[in-house]
Amino acid sequence: MIRPALRAALIGVMATAAQSETVEIPGPEGPLQGELLLPQGAQAGVVIVPGSGPIDRDGRFSTGRGALTYRLLAEALAAEGVASLRIDKRGLFGSKAAISDPEAVTVEAYGEDVSHWAALLSARLGKECVWLAGHSEGGLVSLAVASAGAPGVCGLVLLAAPGRRLSVILREQLARQPQTKPFEEEMERILSTLERGERVDIDSLSPALRQPWRDSIQGFLINLFAKDPVALARAYPGPVLVIQGERDAQITRVDATALAGAAPGAELRLFPQMTHMLKDDVEGAPYATYEDPDLPLTRGLAEAIAAFTR
Repeated sequence: MIRPALRAALIGVMATAAQSETVEIPGPEGPLQGELLLPQGAQAGVVIVPGSGPIDRDGRFSTGRGALTYRLLAEALAAEGVASLRIDKRGLFGSKAAISDPEAVTVEAYGEDVSHWAALLSARLGKECVWLAGHSEGGLVSLAVASAGAPGVCGLVLLAAPGRRLSVILREQLARQPQTKPFEEEMERILSTLERGERVDIDSLSPALRQPWRDSIQGFLINLFAKDPVALARAYPGPVLVIQGERDAQITRVDATALAGAAPGAELRLFPQMTHMLKDDVEGAPYATYEDPDLPLTRGLAEAIAAFTR
């Protein structure tokens, strides 16, 4: 049996041998940028759709720190003979010029970009379709794209994707944080208002809440909270692989089973030790998988995705 450290080294060697290329497509105001990793003789291709917030194509946050989950996934897939295209969201990082305000977005806007990226990857591979691998919020974007009938999508890989409305999940997450206790009533008012499709007057909020719930982000949150992942999954007839870690503190098995139960062509794969960042939990270090790029992906994850897409 190959030791994890040796396997990681072999993946790195094989991924290095794959052709890596920075690619661009037109965006609303300027180019969108991504990274293509193309192993020789690739049998399938995957667009890796990133999660929420300012996270780049590799899995690095705007602070410069991050677990590099997406780059590690691309390299592991390359070692399995699967091409990948990992992307920067419009207005951020390599796609900064695509839109002047990165918060002036919607799920549909992200989906439009993903659809164009899928077309590029299909053309480069000479395939009729490619797969969308959406992580967290990126899973919701992928569901929206596919259920709307975007051409050239073979199917979906949903990685720690929400199976309930994100406002519901956010309530759960906030309730677990001791520092939010003094603001419970205010935050319920905020969430309820946004769920109704209405904006919140930030001047009416406590000073500590004005930045996270700023006016510039409220339009996106209204759009995001309106999306029902189960309804989107039910509307998509193609193959879906739902992958969920049971040590995930953000998205739970409840979400995964809801998605798998709704999508007509779904398979569910649970990884007992995997966290939200697709790496095994480190006992006593709850944030390690969010910050340590040297921690490997959960064993068997890339192989499961490769087997499904092939």
